[in-house]
Amino acid sequence: MEQILINLVAGALGGNAAGKSSPTFDLGTLGNTIAGLVGGGVLGQLITLVWPAVSASLQGGNFDVGSIITQVIGGGAGGAVLTAIVGAIKNKAS
Repeated sequence: MEQILINLVAGALGGNAAGKSSPTFDLGTLGNTIAGLVGGGVLGQLITLVWPAVSASLQGGNFDVGSIITQVIGGGAGGAVLTAIVGAIKNKAS
């Protein structure tokens, strides 16, 4: 459960950072947060599947700093990427 929360929070932060960094990608605060949550949740889960050692560490209750940092980076990157994609598509359509 902690893993998902880390992914969602990092995704929301990454989404807002991506949205505010460029007017092309900005969906507004709520839009950036929602896109970031979704992107962070999805990419964060994919990273866990790609790196089984991280998943085993988290499931075994054996938390280490490297695992948490990996989740934060994955969630933040996922949130930023999805926000940028959705923002670019939305602004292109406008």
